Parts: sequence; structure tokens; C-alpha cells
Amino acid sequence: MAVTANTQETYGVTTILEDLNEAFNSITPTDTPIIKAAGTRKADNTYFEWTETDLAAVNESNRVIEGEAAPANDVATNDVRKGNYTQISDKTVEVSHTSNAVSAAGQRQKMATQKAHKLKELKRDMAQMLMNNVAAAAGASGTARASAGLPAFITSNVARGSGGANGTTSGTGEAGYPNAAATDGTQRAITETILKTVIASCWDAGAEPSLVLCGSSVKQTISAFTGNATRYKEAEDSKLNAAIDVYISDFGELQIVPNRFQRSRDVFVIDPSQVKIAYLEKPKSKPLAETGHSKRELIWAEYGLEVCSQKAHGIIADVS
Repeated sequence: MAVTANTQETYGVTTILEDLNEAFNSITPTDTPIIKAAGTRKADNTYFEWTETDLAAVNESNRVIEGEAAPANDVATNDVRKGNYTQISDKTVEVSHTSNAVSAAGQRQKMATQKAHKLKELKRDMAQMLMNNVAAAAGASGTARASAGLPAFITSNVARGSGGANGTTSGTGEAGYPNAAATDGTQRAITETILKTVIASCWDAGAEPSLVLCGSSVKQTISAFTGNATRYKEAEDSKLNAAIDVYISDFGELQIVPNRFQRSRDVFVIDPSQVKIAYLEKPKSKPLAETGHSKRELIWAEYGLEVCSQKAHGIIADVS
């Protein structure tokens, strides 16, 4: 059946989020620093894996005689197989036909507006969960899968309060997925000495951390450090000039970024090149069955955290 001339159709409405993934990436990137800092990759299954290589310790006695006839084999350098599960996060929007009609009269598309709000909320939910101290879980019928958060992965460059302990993995050594979260310890104040120790530990492990994520009160404490100190550095962009607070350590500059979406008791020292978000499904939307005089849409993503090398990162846990 033909459409009457000049009928308003969705093709002419510019406020509908046609590409949710593009919109997701453009929404307040500085508000969710872990999503901004992390790379992305494609996950091929609900359980996704990667490998981590740990080179042998330096052999300072590696001298052999000239013309050695039978050199012995060295122990093979094998990768460690690591993994995590994806999890699904969603938001559902329901808007009455009347609300849509009223919005259209005012040159606004109410469903699109609500989708934009829910997409931002979804991004904030994801950012928080990626930074939470939770273990991975395979899920089951009626039970949601869970992706392990960053604190459950970090076991090498750590500073914990009394009674605190690292998480564990499902395999031998560091292999497998985090099957138990870290144990919280007694909280205490952060000091410059603790921060310097963790940064040095990361560097000794071969990492080049450049980012510190922390809560608001810790950010203010770090700003008051008096050692190598924090300084303001002008960041120039074609459209933006902003003062970025950095910590000048003995091993390079680290940007100090306050993060709303993490536990206030955790401070992370991060090498952004060694953390990724693996998407089985990037943010998408689809209409749901209409119920009476309303329209419903579902927005969702399926994703998990990949910590390429846990030795590239550090954590100061149990901060008061």
C-alpha cells in the first residue's frame, strides 16, 4: 500500500540512534576512563582466551666456552593460557504512543531520547563492573554469566592492607580465569611511598604504566604529595586545551584520573596497552513486542575484560 504524501516517517527523523556502537563510543568518553583507555577486540565465544608470555629470569652466568660440543637445552618458554567469560548487560525502554506523538509535535523523538539516556546508563554500568572485584562465572540456565573485574586479575604488583590477599585462578599458576576475587584487607591511608613502590614494581616487571585511576578523595591526597610531586601539564588538542594532573615518577609520567566508577578503596596503576574489552556483541538495539498503547526497545551488549598481562598493572588495595 502506498504512503500518503508528506507522511512523517522514521527515515526523516535524525534523532534515532541508527548506529548505537558509534553513539556508545561518543558518549562522555572521559566519564568512563577505563572504557576510554582500554583497547577492544572481538570475542568469539562466551569464554574467550588469550596467552601471556613470561620470559625466563635473567641468567647472569650465561657464559660458555668457545667450541662447546654439546650445549644443553634450555627450558622451553611456554605461554600461559588465560581467559574470562563474557556477560550481558541491558536496558529496556518503554514509551507510550502518546508520549511519542507529543514529542514529535515538539520536534523531538521521545523513544530516541530515552534510548540515548539508557545507552549512557549502560556504559556507566559496564565501566563499574569492569572495575569491580568479582570473579568470573560460567553461569547456567537461569544464572547470569559474570566477567571477572580488574582487581581479580592483578596478583604481581600489589600493595594490600593487613589480611588482604590476591585472587586465584582456575588453572595451574596464573593459567585459566579468576575463579575467586581478591580478599579485602584492613583499610589504611595511601602514601606516596606506597604509590612509588607499586610503580617501581610494575617497571621491574617490564611494564610501562601511564595511568592511575582512583576515587575522588585519593585524587586529592595524591595532588598533595610533596616528593616528585604532581604537576599540571597543558594538553593541546585542535579543539581543547585542558590541564591534566600527572605524577612525575622515577619511571615516567602517570596521568592521575579520578574515576567515579570503581570502588573507592582501590587505586589502579595501569598500562593501557595491556588491557582490552572483548565484545561478543557490541551495543545493539531491537524493538520488542508492543504491549497495548506503547512501544518497547531493548539495548544490550555482551562483553568481557581481557587483561593481556596482569604484570603490566598494579593495585593499591584497601585504601581508606
